[in-house]
Amino acid sequence: MRDLPVEAPNTYNAEPIPEAARAAIDELMRSGDLFRYTAPENSPVALLEQEFAELLGAKFALAVSSCSAALFLSLKALDLPRDAKVLIPAFTFAAVPSAIVHADCLPVLVEVADNYRVDIADLERKIVDADAVLISHMRGHTSDMDEILRLAGLHNVPVIEDAAHSLGTQWDGKNIGTLGKIGCFSFQSYKMINAGEGGIMITDDAELVARAVIMSGAYENNWSKHAIIADEAAKWQNKLPLYNLRMQNLSACVIRPQLPELARRVTNGRSNHDYVAKRLEDSGYFSVPAPLPPELRAPDSIQFNLNDFTAEQSRAFMDATKARGVTTQVFGLSENNARAFWNWQFIPGDTPELPQTRAMLAKACDTRLPARLTREELDYIAEAIIAAATDVRG
Repeated sequence: MRDLPVEAPNTYNAEPIPEAARAAIDELMRSGDLFRYTAPENSPVALLEQEFAELLGAKFALAVSSCSAALFLSLKALDLPRDAKVLIPAFTFAAVPSAIVHADCLPVLVEVADNYRVDIADLERKIVDADAVLISHMRGHTSDMDEILRLAGLHNVPVIEDAAHSLGTQWDGKNIGTLGKIGCFSFQSYKMINAGEGGIMITDDAELVARAVIMSGAYENNWSKHAIIADEAAKWQNKLPLYNLRMQNLSACVIRPQLPELARRVTNGRSNHDYVAKRLEDSGYFSVPAPLPPELRAPDSIQFNLNDFTAEQSRAFMDATKARGVTTQVFGLSENNARAFWNWQFIPGDTPELPQTRAMLAKACDTRLPARLTREELDYIAEAIIAAATDVRG
């Protein structure tokens, strides 16, 4: 046994905010200009949009209050009809179907395989009647985007990417979030870039982002401060509702200094994940799904499947990891888990059966692995998980 920390590492705290943010925040506080549209140009939010679009290789970006807000605005900007059918993976976070319901559309759940990716055969069956696809790269696991985009193109269906967990992930050399019509990202505290709350959407479609700008709350002539799409936005003044989902300047001041840190965090996060994954696989108790060939992941957590655990053993395993200070949840066995589709009782109609996804959620585990963890802390986590499995399996 190697020398390990005496206490379990804290896997919930984020990295410290860079010192550069402090100066920007102090300057902002002295000015009192927290509202993004007070400055005639180059407010912190406007600069963030420019920098983020350039970082991802997109033409346009719109910063908003959350990734959920970005998803909602994406659906509204697409001008989908009321009760439009939007396909989503059955393995995602409750905020995704919530955004669809909020946009007066209907979520249609697609089966997910035990590698956490969308079942393409089920998607192919259901896309025939769909109006849009909102593909969640849940926990950073990328579904077969080549097939998804092929099917969407065949049926003339737009694709929105929920990339809340995938900032820094690449698919065949292209940044996740740039593959579909619109990509949406999160700056919530447990993501690669932490502002507590916040989100951003990217697209290459000037009309889409112009509509989203108006609906995000660019009232009167504030849309003119989005100079790059001002001509498009002018067409929609007073013709679209205002939902007031803007990001404020303080959040942008926290986010912008973290953008240069992203590459390091992605590299460290991938290294951490792969190190722990090998240790868990070698134990024989667990299996960790491999990435798809075109996928270069940017993980800040690890998901793994229990091998031949009964439901009773799986519950005991969660308790045993918790007793060692490492929070590991089995998605389908954690009470009121927001990632278990049968808990989304706000979706109209009966809850679908989805046996494949149910079976996956009954054995799929989740543990946070922030990029800042040291090798000793990773060893503590891996050994705690393996020891917990040994306790319940003997």
